[in-house]
Amino acid sequence: MQARIFNDLMGQVPRLTLRQRDQLKKRLDDQDAQQQGIAIIESQTAIQIRCCPHCHDTALERHGQVSGLQRYRCKACRRTFNALTGTALAHLRKKEKWLDFSEALLQSRTLRQAASALEVHRNTTLRWRHRFLGSIKICRATALQGITEADETYFLESDKGCRQLHRAPRRRGGKACKAGLSNEQVCVLVARDRNGQTLDWVTGHGQMTKAQLAGALEPVLAPDVLLVSDGNPTYHYFAQDAHISHDSIILSAGIRVKGAVHIRNVNAYHGRLKQWINRFHGVATHYLENYLGWFRSLDNHHANSRQDVLAMAIGKFPQLTVT
Repeated sequence: MQARIFNDLMGQVPRLTLRQRDQLKKRLDDQDAQQQGIAIIESQTAIQIRCCPHCHDTALERHGQVSGLQRYRCKACRRTFNALTGTALAHLRKKEKWLDFSEALLQSRTLRQAASALEVHRNTTLRWRHRFLGSIKICRATALQGITEADETYFLESDKGCRQLHRAPRRRGGKACKAGLSNEQVCVLVARDRNGQTLDWVTGHGQMTKAQLAGALEPVLAPDVLLVSDGNPTYHYFAQDAHISHDSIILSAGIRVKGAVHIRNVNAYHGRLKQWINRFHGVATHYLENYLGWFRSLDNHHANSRQDVLAMAIGKFPQLTVT
């Protein structure tokens, strides 16, 4: 902006009413937040912008800006793109509120709490939540080593938000019609090693089968792992077929610890997970994996700041190391 125009604007400030000053301050704060968000996005993706995401040609040229982001054009296919192209946040608006929304995720706020704080509609926060979490849930360990505890927990199936139910509706979530484990329950398998690396899977409805257990654990367990579980025989038969060491804790017999062998870590994780997820008054089964990834990132301290959350939402994850 030219100095003359800026000085003219500054001369108008004393004439503003209190309401107009508040509006001006809010607009400036939004611009600051947008610039901070854009700086994070472009700094996280600067190294990655070396080729066209459409044709992968490396001949690129700058092509103006769009919504504050640097735009590039490929000299080969002539298509344009920016730092958000191909990420979970592509085509979302209100970039000035993304950092504040990242803070809402960091604080585990509900949709209404986030919508009220950001002054947007709750449908907007719902859409943003699952765009952000769809990328964040990918941040997970690739292998479990040493003593690895595994156990399953169950959540009542929920069609929250669905307009066409295949069963009678339950008031405020309600309870299962059948006692014990049934197809009304959704099984979540959690495996956690002594280094704190945690993996989880939604295996399906009802009790977990050996095929489901093998499909989840076999690709991520190290050959020399010691798998520790409760008395569920599914783990024993899986370990036999996979040729890995296995030990079990028979809780029904009053055995909870055998030296260094126990499942206290994974059971404590189950407790923290369920206590955390209760604040949302039931989550739709369709989105359960997103919430598992959300909690896993918080519990493992992969997301320690709102800048970390925003970086993870565009696919830039912290380096996961095993000690």
